[in-house]
Amino acid sequence: MGGKQDQNEVYGKPAKYDPSFQGPIKNRSCTDIICCVLFFLFILGYIAVGLVAWVYGDPQQVLYPRNSTGAYCGIGENKDKPYLLYFNIFSCVLTTNIITITQNGLACPTPQQVLQSLRQELCPSFLLPSAPALGRCFPWSNSTVPELPGISNTSIAQGISGLLDSLNARDISVKIFEDFAQSWYWILIALGVALVLSLLFILLLRLVAGPLVLVLIIGVLGVLAYGIYHSWEEYRVLRDKGASISQLGFTTNLSAYSSVQETWLAALIVLAVLEGILLLMLIFLRQRIRIAIALLEEASRAVGQMMSTMFYPLFTFVLLLVCIAYWGMTALYLATSGQPQYVFWAPNVSLSGCENVPMNTSCNPVDQPVNSSCPGLMCVFQGYLSTGLVQRSLFNLQIYGVLGLFWTINWVLALGQCVLAGAFASFYWAFHKPQDVPTFPLSSAFTRTLRYHTGSLAFGALILTLVQIARVILEYIDNKLRGTQNPMARCIMCCFKCCLWCLEKFIKFLNRNAYIMIAIYGKNFCVSAKNAFMLLMRNIVRVVVLDKVTDLLLFFGKLLVVGGVGVLSFFFFTGRIQGLGKDIESPQLNYYWLPMMTSILGAYVIANGFFSVFGMCVDTLFLCFLEDLERNDGSVDRPYYMSKALLKILGKKNEVPPGDKRKK
Repeated sequence: MGGKQDQNEVYGKPAKYDPSFQGPIKNRSCTDIICCVLFFLFILGYIAVGLVAWVYGDPQQVLYPRNSTGAYCGIGENKDKPYLLYFNIFSCVLTTNIITITQNGLACPTPQQVLQSLRQELCPSFLLPSAPALGRCFPWSNSTVPELPGISNTSIAQGISGLLDSLNARDISVKIFEDFAQSWYWILIALGVALVLSLLFILLLRLVAGPLVLVLIIGVLGVLAYGIYHSWEEYRVLRDKGASISQLGFTTNLSAYSSVQETWLAALIVLAVLEGILLLMLIFLRQRIRIAIALLEEASRAVGQMMSTMFYPLFTFVLLLVCIAYWGMTALYLATSGQPQYVFWAPNVSLSGCENVPMNTSCNPVDQPVNSSCPGLMCVFQGYLSTGLVQRSLFNLQIYGVLGLFWTINWVLALGQCVLAGAFASFYWAFHKPQDVPTFPLSSAFTRTLRYHTGSLAFGALILTLVQIARVILEYIDNKLRGTQNPMARCIMCCFKCCLWCLEKFIKFLNRNAYIMIAIYGKNFCVSAKNAFMLLMRNIVRVVVLDKVTDLLLFFGKLLVVGGVGVLSFFFFTGRIQGLGKDIESPQLNYYWLPMMTSILGAYVIANGFFSVFGMCVDTLFLCFLEDLERNDGSVDRPYYMSKALLKILGKKNEVPPGDKRKK
């Protein structure tokens, strides 16, 4: 008793009975107001950055090709000339920078202004059959020309290859478009199958959660047992051969270690220990596993009662798209702010007559240089001027935009978690289910969260954002110093990255449970995070068991949905499913893997969205269950709100007199 008392003092005292508490608090006040004001001011600044980018930026520099005079193709005066023509295809071979992807798109230093002389390479010496791609005229790979001095079909092929090998967009883009045009209908059907499978899996858990968890646990035990057997067989064979690690020595070829007996002995020991731990857990934690299964079944019932919660991720997805699209457009406009700058350039500065030409100095593309002593001298695009207040602050504005991207995305995710927690908590704390469940639990939770707890969500999102920004900075430094750092520096950098990764995981876990407590009790972020953490630490064994059982079950569900859709897509798009009828035929595709991978990726997104709702439901009901155990004792005045299955597993019951309306 003394040990238990000390534990309660360390992790706080159990929640006390409150006769006025009947689910999520309705009479609440605004929380974390200072952070709410700070968040709104930041959003206003984020909007101001977008307006500045809109005024000074010009995305046409990226969207439309530009000729050597600086004029855009396809707009303005050149509206009837939408394509950029490369007059000298050999410049794409001779230049050391064959293809330059700059802020104005694909750049190949060839002039397009027709002047007086072919000698200066300012007019085309020949014309090739070509086709438009990305606003540019790309020659056909089998193009041939009449015999000209110094020009051969091999040189032409090299020039074309210099273009298409770097971009390779002409054929691939057309084929990809054709494949999507042929298969989009079937991709939508595959996504519909994924949606139905995800929904059925969650709804059927109320019936098959227990047997399914048992089968999965037995499957894990079986896999470990086979691993032990295989490791023993490999160890026995290598032991008889005398293959030892002392003979191999140290090597960076990791596959070589599979041929020594010590490797398989270590694997045998590790797998045997894991098998033993899992068996002991099944023996001593079987009661808690039964509680976890009962909570999963209860979560399935809650989702079935509030089907609108399953489609809430669509709203979250739209908000995330808005956040990402706004950041992307702002970054694009900021990147294209400033006037274009042109410099002198020649394909070969070592030729006679080019020594005295001031290369890389500014020039005017309208007045092309006329210098017969330097062959191929021209005025080409280099970049955008960095003068001006906006251009000098461009880096700071981009950093502000990245911070805005992370903060808004984390806030949107926090909003979804808190709203779903409020809806599912109203289900648990309804004494008579489903009669006492509110009519519109999801909309009520959304209104409460947005009205009272915007600041608390922004507080939690800001903490997570700072950790993520620190990880991004660390990754950037690691990438810059990767070629120069010594092994000790790499080890230290790896330790820092690992620590930040663990910190981010912990912050996400803490925030998730803090949002649940905010949705129920309406307190600020710090108090909610503390109460949630203390409650979980007082029931740490139950937390671990439920978390692992839920992870195992949801992993199997995702594997079932994604794997099922992937297998069906593979057999259908490769034409291996026969006998479907004349109206149902596999489309003729250039790349069958393209619609297949699209279907698999879409199925994963759908399954992840559905199962994230179910996972939030399980976590919310679990916290409510722990609160229920601490607040109530099953008496007439303090009845339990948990389901009959949980009461039976715990050996408890509500002592309600016969005929009482609250009888469960």
